[in-house]
Amino acid sequence: MISKKNFKNHSFLVYGLGLTGKSVINFFKRNNIKNYKVWDDKNFRLYKSKRPVNLDKTLKEINHIVLSPGISLKGSKNRNKLKKYKNKIITDLDLIFLLKNFSKSVVVTGTNGKSTTCKIIDHVLKKNGYKTLLGGNIGTPILNLNVNKNNFLIIEASSFQLAYSKFISPDYAILLNITNDHIDWHGSIRNYINSKFKIFERQKKSQYSFVNKNFKYEFKKRRFLGKLNIPNIDKYKKIKPYIKNSYLKLDINDENMSFVYSFTKLLKISFKSFCKSLNSFKGLPHRYEIFLKQNNCTFINDSKATTFEAAKFALKNTKNIYWIVGGLPKKNDKFRVKSLKKNIIKSYIIGENINFFKNQLKNKIKLMITKSLKNSIIQILKDIKSFSHKENFILLSPAAASFDQFLNFEKRGEKFKKLSKYYARKYI
Repeated sequence: MISKKNFKNHSFLVYGLGLTGKSVINFFKRNNIKNYKVWDDKNFRLYKSKRPVNLDKTLKEINHIVLSPGISLKGSKNRNKLKKYKNKIITDLDLIFLLKNFSKSVVVTGTNGKSTTCKIIDHVLKKNGYKTLLGGNIGTPILNLNVNKNNFLIIEASSFQLAYSKFISPDYAILLNITNDHIDWHGSIRNYINSKFKIFERQKKSQYSFVNKNFKYEFKKRRFLGKLNIPNIDKYKKIKPYIKNSYLKLDINDENMSFVYSFTKLLKISFKSFCKSLNSFKGLPHRYEIFLKQNNCTFINDSKATTFEAAKFALKNTKNIYWIVGGLPKKNDKFRVKSLKKNIIKSYIIGENINFFKNQLKNKIKLMITKSLKNSIIQILKDIKSFSHKENFILLSPAAASFDQFLNFEKRGEKFKKLSKYYARKYI
């Protein structure tokens, strides 16, 4: 069994040489761990001196396979070999918890809102004197952080990371929500749920677990040891009048903010300090980002919404919407727009999967096939003149991944912002 004491005596194969894999290699170098090999299914040129001649032999002999989160046991060309040694697979999260060179930790996971929630936690703790470090799925690989014993470590954990993690044990584990996502990768919704619940499996009685009321029964059924907390959204709503930050006052943030409020109460951060800290928080880009207001038009970049459930937050909390939707749809995603159609003036379908979105929306809301962001924006600005509403909201909330047209959701969001600013000057 690997532990902090015998860590350097174990052998490793770093499988996958993306950002996470490279962070693991740099981590090994910093900690003088020399007994490791590297492998990547596609990139054969990197770290040649560390590549095994015989992958089968290496998989059999090494103690641990540090698997990058983008690699699925269902999709890798070596999936059968990896499945054979599944008990050896760990993740970068396991390495950070095995060494535990930090004071406290909070791990946040969930389908929607985890990045913003992590940023808010980081912001509030910093404003109240904590020395925090933030990493994980939010962008900075956790092993790239210069962690020390004074740090309060904040980790955004994806279901990909959690699926194969074996040693994480956060002082505070937060599961925000679970909706239909990443089913292609996990194989089923049950596997997806199980990956999220991994954050609670190794917690001790002295540690804290946060879930919403929908998962209270499942948490107790699994007999986890952490102290269960069910954040009360109504209690948070009562304090909202004291928060001046216009972004955080939006209803779409209420549930996740109730988790932040419950968490900070355990740290004995005062109500006054909590509210004061929030007032200086700035929202993350591409998450309901209001980036342009011109005359009677407001432009909102919600490119991070890659499922309908994620897009629903924006659609529910905005009116007079000209909705840009489309991209690479998630498996089994269903568009239930009946209760939202009163907010939507018209939808504009982009991307290469036109038929999927057309079938989801036809006979429910007005739609037009525009194929690209540029065409959508131009058409919307023309339509606004004919509909003649006092307020108009141009919303990119695609309810789909970006990979059919863009490298990632960030590139899609940046393109939308650039085009919006250009054509707003031209047409408004």
